[in-house]
Amino acid sequence: MDVLGATWRPFTHVIPPGRIGAVTSRRLIAAGLALASPPVKGATFDRIEAAVADGLTLRGEWVRTPMTTRADGVILYIHGSGYVMCSSRTHRGLTSQLADRTGLPVLSVDYRLSPSHRYPAAPQDVRAAWNWLLAEGYDPARIIVAGDSAGGHLALTLALELARTRQALPAALVTLSPVVDLSVERGLVRDRIERDPFASAAVARRTLARYADAEAMLDDGLRIEFDDIDRFPPTLVHAGSREMLAADCTDLVRRLKGAGLEVEYRVWPGLMHVFQAMTAFMPESLAALDEIATFITTHLPAADAAPYLMTAEIA
Repeated sequence: MDVLGATWRPFTHVIPPGRIGAVTSRRLIAAGLALASPPVKGATFDRIEAAVADGLTLRGEWVRTPMTTRADGVILYIHGSGYVMCSSRTHRGLTSQLADRTGLPVLSVDYRLSPSHRYPAAPQDVRAAWNWLLAEGYDPARIIVAGDSAGGHLALTLALELARTRQALPAALVTLSPVVDLSVERGLVRDRIERDPFASAAVARRTLARYADAEAMLDDGLRIEFDDIDRFPPTLVHAGSREMLAADCTDLVRRLKGAGLEVEYRVWPGLMHVFQAMTAFMPESLAALDEIATFITTHLPAADAAPYLMTAEIA
């Protein structure tokens, strides 16, 4: 982590804004994750591109490993990185680990990225992926929605939209270092107390502002509030104690508990933002993935048979 603090974090402060900076960041983070988060041996990644409602296109990939033997459910995975970087490809380490440890296939969605595509493009694409799974025959009660960082924010806002409109909910949510407040106010305070070795709160705030400006921030679709919610999926929140979003994660858990909703919270001492992806360098990442897999299989126990899933499973 000290190497990251001395290299990646300072570099993020000098990356130019706009599309040039976005392209540069994407290439660097992709190279870094290829080393830090290699896919599980034998994993397969089947590309999917399907037309969906409202003229949108679902893009992503099915992730499976030799241990992916279940046909009774699915994990919908939403990658993070500030709504600007990363993809299903960069997150193959995480998604293949989840497929391997749970036995479930993973649909890893590629949503449109900022700055070319601002809010609400990303949640529209995530909702399209959810709707596509339902159209393919998946029971919403057999779907786990998971995401890291901005992907955690998208997982939360998807579930909130479904809850507010009284629609069927996923079986559970898994959020890894989720973004809660796009203004990153708590992160700025936190960063002055203890620096996240990987992610700067100031850079995160600048990046997120390109995704959602001040006017967009007033939209209910970005609101992580539970005052009007009486039903919500059981939620797992993981955070590192040294990360800039630690206070946001704690506040999220406080809000969920205050609304009487089911939540499990785990803070990993001494670790950084989305450390779960660093499987090549951090043994704690593997331990965290074990806990995540246990949470998923607890909330999605194996069914005897699920013939309604066969079409989706072989897509």
